[in-house]
Amino acid sequence: MLKVENLTKMFGGLAAVNNISVEFEANKINAIIGPNGAGKSTFFNLISGAHKPTSGRILIDGTDVSTMRCDNIARLGVGRTFQTTTLFEQATVLDNLIVGHRLRTKSGLWDVLINSRRLRREEKESRDKAAEVLDFVGLSHLGNHFIADITQEQRKRVAFALALATDPKLLLLDEPAAGVNPDETEGLAELMNKMIRHGLTVCLIEHKMDMIMGMADKIMVLDHGEKIAEGTPAEIKSNPVVIEAYLGSDHDAAA
Repeated sequence: MLKVENLTKMFGGLAAVNNISVEFEANKINAIIGPNGAGKSTFFNLISGAHKPTSGRILIDGTDVSTMRCDNIARLGVGRTFQTTTLFEQATVLDNLIVGHRLRTKSGLWDVLINSRRLRREEKESRDKAAEVLDFVGLSHLGNHFIADITQEQRKRVAFALALATDPKLLLLDEPAAGVNPDETEGLAELMNKMIRHGLTVCLIEHKMDMIMGMADKIMVLDHGEKIAEGTPAEIKSNPVVIEAYLGSDHDAAA
């Protein structure tokens, strides 16, 4: 699903991502972990097209997307959430989600001016997709609520739904469980497993190690922009380089 070859991103003289090569399989949960400032979000920004690499290649299902615009990468099937969940506070949950499926519509200004049949059809498709993904994330009962009135955990689910509304194959989830309690974290982990059961591929950045170790099929560890390890949760937990750089001796003893 995702293949990265010798990926490097320089900001001036700083290598935020330095010569990373990795492959993530389709229909799996792939995690990226590491200390703050390790290059994790920059890695996601490169995959989604927000940054262009200094060198190296990014392939999605065999297609080189290294120089593609964000919107074209999204149309290829890459959806994304962000560390900070930013939504339209004074709009309803459903209205927030309708925006996501607009990526797949073709209506333009002329369609709006004449209220074309295509515009009406695509508006219905976008509303139906919004209702579908809202049901998927378990929030059908909140469709007419304003974003300002829902909880942090519900906002996380709405962010998932917004990414799903773009009809992705690969979901990039940036700290999806940040700011929620352990019970809510478990619920979000189950939602990610549900995505896998429905044929999607998940790649996430997360600091909650108990969740990652319990659900990830593969983990890549970054430190100072470099890949220092990759493997299964069992391999990562027992890797002395990872323990020293990130997990710490307490985690090693608990494992």
